[in-house]
Parts: sequence; structure tokens; C-alpha cells
Amino acid sequence: MTVAQPASDVFERLESEVRSYCRGWPAVFDRANGSRLYDENDRPYLDFFSGAGALNYGHNNPVLKRALLDYLERDGVAHALDMSTAAKRTFLETFQDTVLAPRDLPYKVMFPGPAGTNAVEAALKLARKVKGREAVVFFTNAFHGMSLGSLAVTGNAFKRAGAGIPLVHATPMPYDERPDGREPGFLWFERLLASEGSGLDTPAAVIVETVQGEGGINVARAEWLRGLADLCRRRDMLLIVDDIQMGCGRTGAFFSFEEAGITPDIVTLAKSVSGYGLPMALTLFRPELDIWEPGEHNGTFRGFNPAFVTATAALEEYWRDGRLEKQTLARGDQVEQALLAVAADRPGPAPDVRGRGLAWGMEFADPSRATAVCARAFELGLLLETSGPEDQVAKLFPPLTIGDEELEEGLALFGRAVRETERPPRSADRS
Repeated sequence: MTVAQPASDVFERLESEVRSYCRGWPAVFDRANGSRLYDENDRPYLDFFSGAGALNYGHNNPVLKRALLDYLERDGVAHALDMSTAAKRTFLETFQDTVLAPRDLPYKVMFPGPAGTNAVEAALKLARKVKGREAVVFFTNAFHGMSLGSLAVTGNAFKRAGAGIPLVHATPMPYDERPDGREPGFLWFERLLASEGSGLDTPAAVIVETVQGEGGINVARAEWLRGLADLCRRRDMLLIVDDIQMGCGRTGAFFSFEEAGITPDIVTLAKSVSGYGLPMALTLFRPELDIWEPGEHNGTFRGFNPAFVTATAALEEYWRDGRLEKQTLARGDQVEQALLAVAADRPGPAPDVRGRGLAWGMEFADPSRATAVCARAFELGLLLETSGPEDQVAKLFPPLTIGDEELEEGLALFGRAVRETERPPRSADRS
């Protein structure tokens, strides 16, 4: 006779110890709609996580879902590697018409594989192939993926240690820091490039996030990004912008670098490019960089046609006009004001608040505090994650399509979680 185990035990018995999100959110989720997930007991959770940025348009977006169901019901091609399909053609035409052409971006489109790290690996390989050099520069607190090439340009020590081998041919530089408070952040970089004794090989490329999501919601200034683009031009280095988490409207504009007025040589996109949480990634680059030989970078799942269908529907629904961008920026102002009010209402030094669009973080001096806030938020029915090298930042990532009342509800729950995790003063401090 077989004795049935509790449903949750199967995860502990069979699944690897590598799992992480489920440890902070001990629930078995069953369904999701819009800005909410529901567990098996039908308890709702307001989602300020958005699949780590993969669900910018919410869960089971009805417009995208209808397009996907129609495609599947007519037996549309699901798997095609890089063969030509009607779904791919429609996506490429729509992407050109709604995203690239209006921004005067000249990019060729590459489908490198299903995940963001595939897009980064392709970008790094292409930059090295074009320039004939090995070195790449990245920035402190960067996160670019978990495969070896992407890890080499990632700053997080814990994640880098998981590689098990030396991570080479990549050099870190400070991320938008001005050591003396006045000078731009490239003096050291410029000196290393100019010096014959610096030990820095001339880089093929520089890779950067305009807002470091996993690194702690660190926001680069527009003038710093423009300075970086100028430095790359002067020193014959390609500029790669990793827009995997901050692209597809997370900061307001479709691309996060638009505010700075720069045109990167290579751009990586993933996460919300499919619009529905389906795996899909893009590597975009200037046409003159397209020196790949056929099949030189490939992958079995680089042509996932259901993702093309939902991506096309998302572009048609949200990027034919500027409504979503304006709404995101307005709601970003709302989030900022709410977080500043929460920070100002706390005893002692106020936590640091920073972000753009609908990507925000609150940094606590005590790193354990951010973890406690996220744990209490979960108990209250709000999903948040931490970020930063010490998990010291509580990260707010609501869907771009969230309703006004839901946004206010989530901000209120966040404020409550912050208040309810404050430690009482020590007895010595009470006198």
C-alpha cells in the first residue's frame, strides 16, 4: 500500500537544494491573474515581484492569452529552431514598426536562446569576434547571468563562487561613482586605458546595466552613461547595454537607455520581451557587427514560436502609442513619494530610496532588515524580494499594468511591513 505524502513534501524530497524563491515564500501557488497570485488555499498575494521582471504586463494578461490560445488551437508551429515561420515574421515586422523604427535604431535581431544569459553570452562572443580581443570591462555590483561568460562579468561574489573555476578576461570598474564628489567616474578607467603599465588589456567591449536590478536598484545618471558611450567611441570599445531586466518598459521608455540619449552597439533583451513569461531572448546589434557564420551561435530553443505570438501581441497592445510609458512614469512618481514618506517616518537614519519607472528599492543599514521586511510582507500577502550584494535592499517591482488601487494597496502593505519589523530600542537607549 502506498502512503500519500503531503503535497509540499515532494519539493523537499525530490527537488535540488539550489531552489531559492520558495524558501522565502512558503506557499504552493496554483493560479495567477493580473497583479495577484493565489495559493492552493485560494489565498491571494499581491505581486510586487513580477517574475523578476518577466511579467511586466501581469499574469495571464487577457490580450496576450487570447493570442496564444488562438495560435495553439489552430496548431501553429511551436518549435522551429531558427527556421522561418509566420509567427517569427510577424514578430520581426511588428518589432521593427513599433520599437526600432520610431527610435531610429538600426539593429539586426538575433535569437540566441531562451534565457537572458544566452543573450549576454552571444553579445560577449560577438564583441570579441568583431574586435579580436578577449578582455571585457564590467561594473561593480553588476549581474548579467549564471552561465560562465555571464558570470565572469557579474560582480556578486556568492554567484561567482558557484562557477567552480577561475572567471577570466573580465575587469571590474566602479559603477557611477565619483570618489571626490565632483569628477566623473571614468578617471581611473581612462588612466588604465592610457597607461602602458596598467596591466589592462584593451577591452573588446564594456557591458553595463543602466539600473542594476539584482545589484541593489543602483541607478546610473544619464550624464554618466553618455560619458561611458563617449569613452567607448574614443577607445574603440563596443558598448553593450544589458536591458534584460530593465527593458520592455520597466523604467518608462521601452529601452532603459533612451533617457540618456545613447545608442549602444549591442543590446540584450529577455524576461518581458515575450510579454507572458514565456522564454525568449534577443541580442540586438548594429548591422556592421553581424559577422557571424551560419550556425556559429545556436541553440535548440531559440525559435519558440508561442513566445513570438505573445511578444507581438504585447507590442501591438502597449507600444503603438506612448500611454504605457506615461503611465509607468506617473506611477513611478507615486511609488517614490510613498517610499520617501515611509523612510522619513522611521526613527534614526532614513533608509535610502532609489529607482526609476516601476523599479524601486529601499536600502537598510542593517542588511537583515530587508529580509525581515520581505518576510513580513509575505505574511501580509505581498510578494517582494531582496537585492544587493548583502540582500540589504527591499525591491519593489509591480507589473506595469497594475491598477491604481492595487498599487496603493501594495505600498500600504510595504509601509506596514517596514513599521512592524522595526526593532525596539535597547534599554540603554530608552533613558
